[in-house]
Amino acid sequence: MGLQRRQFSRDFKLQVLSALESGKSRAQISREFQIAASLIDRWRSDFKAMGDNAFPGNGITVKAEAKVAELERIIGQLTVENTVLKKVLRRLRERTEPSVSSRSEK
Repeated sequence: MGLQRRQFSRDFKLQVLSALESGKSRAQISREFQIAASLIDRWRSDFKAMGDNAFPGNGITVKAEAKVAELERIIGQLTVENTVLKKVLRRLRERTEPSVSSRSEK
């Protein structure tokens, strides 16, 4: 059996970054929290790049959120197209069907 990867909570990552901001060295933080210094660098760059959206947790990724936003945009476009097509169809039916008043005149 292989080793299991450690998973760190968002709070833990923010705690590590807070320690870094307080002036502690990377090596000191690495020893204190028992994590690799390269991991601290990755978390810091992720936080700088994404701000509050950094470290969303298991199963929730920025890519997934972007995909949902794209699908919602497509749904909106299709809804508008559907509405327009329904209006056009209704107008075409009104033109092709004889009106009630013209039937009564015959």
